[in-house]
Amino acid sequence: MERSMQKLEVRLLRRTESLCPKCLKKIPADLVDRDGKVVMKKKCQEHGEFEDIYWGSTSEYERVMNFMYPGSKITNPRTSRERGCPYDCGICDEHKSHTILGIIDVTNRCNLNCPICFANANSSGFVYEPSLEQIKTMMENLRRNNPIKVFAFQFSGGEPTLRDDLPEMVRMAKEMGFSYVMVDTNGIRIARDRKYLKMLVDSGLNSFYLQFDGLDDEVYMKLRGTKLLNTKLRVIENCRKLGLRNIVLVVTLVKGINDKQIGGIIKFAVENSDVISCVNFQPISFSGRANKIEREKKRITTDEFIDLVEKQTNYRIKKEYFYPVSAMVPISNFIEAYKGINAPKLSTHPCCGVGTYIIVDGNKYTPINEIINVDRFLDILHRGSIELATRDNGILNMNRMMLKTRLLGEVLRSIKDSKRKDLIAKLLRNATVEEARNFHNNTIMIGCMHFMDPWNFDIERVCRCVIHYSLPDGRLVPFCSYNTLHREELERRFSVPLEEWKNNVRGIGDDR
Repeated sequence: MERSMQKLEVRLLRRTESLCPKCLKKIPADLVDRDGKVVMKKKCQEHGEFEDIYWGSTSEYERVMNFMYPGSKITNPRTSRERGCPYDCGICDEHKSHTILGIIDVTNRCNLNCPICFANANSSGFVYEPSLEQIKTMMENLRRNNPIKVFAFQFSGGEPTLRDDLPEMVRMAKEMGFSYVMVDTNGIRIARDRKYLKMLVDSGLNSFYLQFDGLDDEVYMKLRGTKLLNTKLRVIENCRKLGLRNIVLVVTLVKGINDKQIGGIIKFAVENSDVISCVNFQPISFSGRANKIEREKKRITTDEFIDLVEKQTNYRIKKEYFYPVSAMVPISNFIEAYKGINAPKLSTHPCCGVGTYIIVDGNKYTPINEIINVDRFLDILHRGSIELATRDNGILNMNRMMLKTRLLGEVLRSIKDSKRKDLIAKLLRNATVEEARNFHNNTIMIGCMHFMDPWNFDIERVCRCVIHYSLPDGRLVPFCSYNTLHREELERRFSVPLEEWKNNVRGIGDDR
């Protein structure tokens, strides 16, 4: 009887809005503490009650939520509010954060047929493939954002490398002012075609976002339907020969399939840190067709991932070393106040993603938390940015310079390593892309980005999304909103039937 009573006890943590997984209508949702876990509970008047795990540990959820910071809105939104978030995405003036990463899907064609893919021409029966001119227009639309321009950009799909004109797209992106250009890829073409790879690198490509699900072919057979490990290894070797360091390993994480390989993948990244700069784990998201048993069997929450990292690295990378992406906002605020500029802010919702850094020396590494008191570092930056921003603008330049020197000195005293201290000092003083790149030398970022699906959809998270798709109809749509609500309608509107495309290969029309 006592055990049954305990199971019934819940504590309300937060009220938000979500979607009905059946009809995708907006409905109220509660985040509650149940037995030490955060559960999303919601009810649709037509389809009944739903619930799903939101965060595996209530105490960890409450810790990361301390890093909720206001962002900077786009002052030139593309759509107006009519039905409300998330239906008016475009983005509208309700959105709370500006674009940090812009994405364009350049095709939905693919040379794989993965069961976990967002979109695939083979299964949908139509081809979405914007023309080069349309892609140029979509990139220009991203660069028009005010007051903070978009500097990071990603070509996605489908499989972008199926397009022979991708090097030309990369060149266009660099010429427009995107300082960091990435290509999502499964690696098949660039493993086989080094000439094509060199064309991409010569066009100014900064990084590959390489699908990398595990360290044996059993994982790839289950997730991708074919053996791919040797392909991934060839990609890494080809990039090494061309001197391209910035490979991001992107791991689709599925419980019972590759969750025991997290530590091994991190070790692999360290051993190949001359070309690998980041490992981004992405727990699988589920479409509305997924049933409860399937979700409970394969769902991994962010804090479960953190626990696995800690255990599989033999507690070398501790769970408290991970911070939400939004924890970086105090750095941006300090630079903004120190330099008097508009600085990009990673003001995403704290539950969207977490990360940490390790500093690599040969095949060994040191977690950055062991040379920087991260809590103190962020607290000083937060308080310092407020002090700089609120002090009388009329104070003498000399006094203001003394204030800056004092604050910067306080920040640097939280850093033990002299080399890292110097890199961070230059980054805070100069705030250049080059200084940011220098900071990342000899480091690997380990991150987890948990994308939403209709079961755990949180509209509060959507309003703060900083990853936006640029679309051929002029809209900019947040990542999870696009893949949950808007993708199918948009692609059908701007697509041609697969058989028609095969008979007449070309770019899509202006409106279909």
